Amino acid sequence: MVSRRRLLQRSLYTAAGVTLSKGVPLLGQAMASPPQVRSSVKLTRFVDPLPIPPVIRSTGKPDGIIEIEMRQFKAKAHRDLPPTTLWGYNGSWPGPTIEAQSGQALNVNWVSKLPDVHLLPIDHSIHGADASLPSVRNVAHLHGACVLPDDDGYPEAWFTANGEHGPKFNPRPSHYPNCQPSTTLWYHDHCLGITRLNVYAGLAGFYLIRDETEAALNLPQGEFEIPLMLQDRLFHHDGSLYYPRVVNGPKEHSIWIQELFGDMNCVNGKVTPFLEVEPRRYRFRILNASNSRFYHLRLFNSDATGKLEDDSFDAPAFHQIGTDGGLLPAPVELHYLLIAPAERFDVVLDFSECGGKSFSLINDAPAPYTMGGQYLAEDVMLFKVSRPLSGKDTSSVPITLAPFVPIEPTFGMRERMLLVSEKERQSDGYVITGLLGNAHWHEPITEDPKVGSTEIWSFVNITSDVHPLHVHLVQFQILNRQAFDVPTYQQTGKIVFTGRPMAPESNERPARKDTIKSYPGYVTRVIQRFDLPAGATITPGQELLYVWHCHILEHEDNEMMRPYKVIT
Repeated sequence: MVSRRRLLQRSLYTAAGVTLSKGVPLLGQAMASPPQVRSSVKLTRFVDPLPIPPVIRSTGKPDGIIEIEMRQFKAKAHRDLPPTTLWGYNGSWPGPTIEAQSGQALNVNWVSKLPDVHLLPIDHSIHGADASLPSVRNVAHLHGACVLPDDDGYPEAWFTANGEHGPKFNPRPSHYPNCQPSTTLWYHDHCLGITRLNVYAGLAGFYLIRDETEAALNLPQGEFEIPLMLQDRLFHHDGSLYYPRVVNGPKEHSIWIQELFGDMNCVNGKVTPFLEVEPRRYRFRILNASNSRFYHLRLFNSDATGKLEDDSFDAPAFHQIGTDGGLLPAPVELHYLLIAPAERFDVVLDFSECGGKSFSLINDAPAPYTMGGQYLAEDVMLFKVSRPLSGKDTSSVPITLAPFVPIEPTFGMRERMLLVSEKERQSDGYVITGLLGNAHWHEPITEDPKVGSTEIWSFVNITSDVHPLHVHLVQFQILNRQAFDVPTYQQTGKIVFTGRPMAPESNERPARKDTIKSYPGYVTRVIQRFDLPAGATITPGQELLYVWHCHILEHEDNEMMRPYKVIT
């Protein structure tokens, strides 16, 4: 038997063509890291079965409206925990999986039945979280969707159960055109200044778009297609959620913390669950819905209790068939998955030759990624190939999946150089706030692409963090990453490249993405076309308001989000 520590110490992290040793920052100095925070209770792993979220399917009627309520409820996150008070869409964590057909619009009426008092402490020094505002306010964002601004879940479009609302509130049900190919989207709360708290409380769920291309591929389906929402959490003895307060933080923020790392991984709302599977192929829609944690996942041979047996790669490979924006042109075989917050990986695992075996899904990404210093939550879930085959497995993983049309740069195409930076406390490097484009949320908008135009956005990361950057409305394509001299940029404002452009990872291009890992000391380039939903009614000169932001929720809530406008 090989020790867990020895197995994990052998792992390396590969990002943008650069191999990173565990716990070592890519470039520059690591920011100050507060003491590690642990739950006040220890829990036995792999004792609860994996829950599967309920499914809501569209009616197919053009005027059909689905009503989804945000409610407070109690649920057991682990066998040995008392019930936890949570917030959830339709009273579940995760919320129901919404399934829609490509080309068939869907209307959702988001309703709040939440109480007046928040579950978690609010830092009123954060912009957008003023004490004068209701402590409980919400707005749902369908992440990755091509929608008009009123339906996008703009951070200032919040509302309350009592009828109060923000300046961008949309009183109508949200209209989702679903004018996209089959893909894995997700919905979550997006309220300015308290997104991290609302999502941590449980407000997130899957949204799947299906089409005829996907249906013709003969992929695993029905009970053999399973969504997996990964989130880390901290718990008190009484089962309640624990969201820590800042320790020796800046005077400006007495409660806000730089990043949140739980010591227990939850999958579909359960702490380290197990899933009994048949010896056949399964399709898993994997979403990292954590506040801040990156996952570097690998399957290990284990016994039926999850105890690791060896570090061989004699375990099912991940056959990745899709990413944020839908199916890849062809499958990519991987032995590990590196998933940033908000990214989705659509994978097939083949257990057909694994009857009687068990496999532990283990995470060894340092937190923060890639520097470390916070608790490493290793155990994710356990697969037990213990169920008898219910019928012949006729599914397959085709050599080709879906057509893909790359967006190619052209001469004279507009490129925007967008700074990714952090303001640190001089005494110890504690991050006080983060900025995109060197501007705060309330400052004048600087990004203003025209409808139908194509632009390159180049993210210039001078921080020591890997930031998962998300642009609303679009599905972009990754061009490359290129190292540059950070000190020279900080002193002169000039970008001096220190290496050649590096191709994206094998599962990043060709691929449609809405969230990209921006590595420290690199310029990360994406290309995107600012198309509106098909059939959208617009008038000349209209300015349509969207946002782009870091999807580390603690960063997003503290100024690392900017509005942008699309000009008609």
